[in-house]
This record gives sequence, C-alpha cells and structure tokens, in this order.
Amino acid sequence: MKLINNKVYFAVQDYLMIILGTLLYGFGFNAFILSNEIITGGVSGICALIFFASNGIIPVSVSYFVINVVLLLAALKILGFKFLIKTIFGVFSLSASLSLFEWLLKGHSILHDQPFMSIIIGAFLCGAGLGLVFSANGSTGGTDIIGAVVNKYKNISIGRALLFCDFFIIGSSFFLFHDIEKIVFGFVEMFISNYVLDMVLNGNRQSVQFFIFSQKYDEIAERIIHDLDRGCTILDGVGGYSRKPVKVVVLLAKKSESVSIFRLVKQIDHQAFISQSIVRGVYGEGFDQIKT
Repeated sequence: MKLINNKVYFAVQDYLMIILGTLLYGFGFNAFILSNEIITGGVSGICALIFFASNGIIPVSVSYFVINVVLLLAALKILGFKFLIKTIFGVFSLSASLSLFEWLLKGHSILHDQPFMSIIIGAFLCGAGLGLVFSANGSTGGTDIIGAVVNKYKNISIGRALLFCDFFIIGSSFFLFHDIEKIVFGFVEMFISNYVLDMVLNGNRQSVQFFIFSQKYDEIAERIIHDLDRGCTILDGVGGYSRKPVKVVVLLAKKSESVSIFRLVKQIDHQAFISQSIVRGVYGEGFDQIKT
C-alpha cells in the first residue's frame, strides 16, 4: 500500500512540474519572444513562422497542437505508448499554456522597444520551463520526437539532431522578414535557452555511478533491471567495522535517471546507504559507443 502511495505521489509531482514548466514557457514565449517577431527553434519556431506568414490568422497554440498530434501519431508505433505518455500530457499542457497567454497578452510585449532585453528574459523563462519539464522526465513533443526517432535508428545524438532542426528553422525566418538582426536574436535566444535548460537539469545528461548498500539488495537489483531497464552488478564486501559480509549493488546510469533510482531505492529500503558519483565516460550498450 505504501509503495502504491509513493508511486502516486511521485507521479502527481512530475505532472505538476510539467504544468509549471509549460506555464513558464508559455508566458516567456508570448510575452517576450513572439511579441517581438523573433523566430526560435523547435516546433514553436515553425508555428511562429506560420503565425506571421498568415498575418496572425493561425494562432501558435493551434498550429503547435496540430503539428504535434501528427508527430505523436507517427511516432507512436516507433517509440511506443509508454515512452510518449508524458509527451502527450506535455503537448496538451503547453498548447493550453500558449493559448492562455495568447488570450491574456493579446500579442503585446511587456518590454516595449527593448527587443534584445526581451529576448534574454524570454530565453531564460523558456529554458527554465523546459528544464522543469525534462527534470520530471517529461517532454513538450515537437522536434524532441523527431530527435528521439532519429537517435533510435542513426548514430546521431538527440541534441545534435535538434541543433540541426533549430538552425534550419531560425534561418528560414529570413525569407519572411528579410532581417538579419531577427535571425541573430533567434540564435541568441536558442543558446541562452539551452544554457539555462542545462543549468536547471544540473548536467543530467552526464553519467553517474551508484554504490547501493542494503540488506534488500535482491529486490533493489530486480526492480532496477525490470523497472528502469538498467543492468547492475552485485558485489561481495566486508564491513570494515562490523566485519560482517555485505552486498553492494553497483549501477551505472544517465544522470537524468538519478531521481528515479533514488525513488526506487527509497521505496524498498529507506535505510539504504547510497553513494553517487559522476563518471567521466561510460562506454557500451545503453551509453556512448567506444570510438577509436
């Protein structure tokens, strides 16, 4: 019963985090970026292009929702429903957030005649919002889906695939505005937003190593393998003070999985002793390929 309650608590926490993140993104995008006619990367950038090309007839929230529904349907068979469930929630949440702030702000900029400062503030808000979404193991869809599909079949990282998409989308704004300055502002927004996102995630893309000391090592190892789809190793040890035999679960994982690992161990044994450290490189199945 306690295990079920913990799962519900963490699930609710994650979804509330996604909602908060999408609200931050929706406010920053509408109040500081779209109102200054700046095109950003991702599907939101494509939707901004559609918005300005249609003279405001097609709202960003509408085109964002439609494009993502198409991408989700296309990716459902490839990536599976389990992978996409939080993405679906993120898409609905961000679409609602964009629609809300479109209605509240009505296209007006909070900072008048200060486009560069608006871009910096907007990028910080959007980056922080996305960071909160990703820290809850969520996604806002869009080019994230494209990147995940490409990463599954090609030896191209999701980050690199998204970078290519963003450069193409922002560069395309020249054909609409014929203004190099707006392209520069778009790239500034992209770099600041990505930097803030990484700060919020605190380097969650790095790999980490766990040493887990617990009398319930068998159950912990079993759950790590089946729930997290990660391998682990059980080592034999001897307590330096007690001189009693102990079992140590050794686990290598992505830093973005750290929260899930801590939650899992805490659910099984709240008295477990856990050591976490960042490792410089992990190579093999599920991590980076060995490059020679």
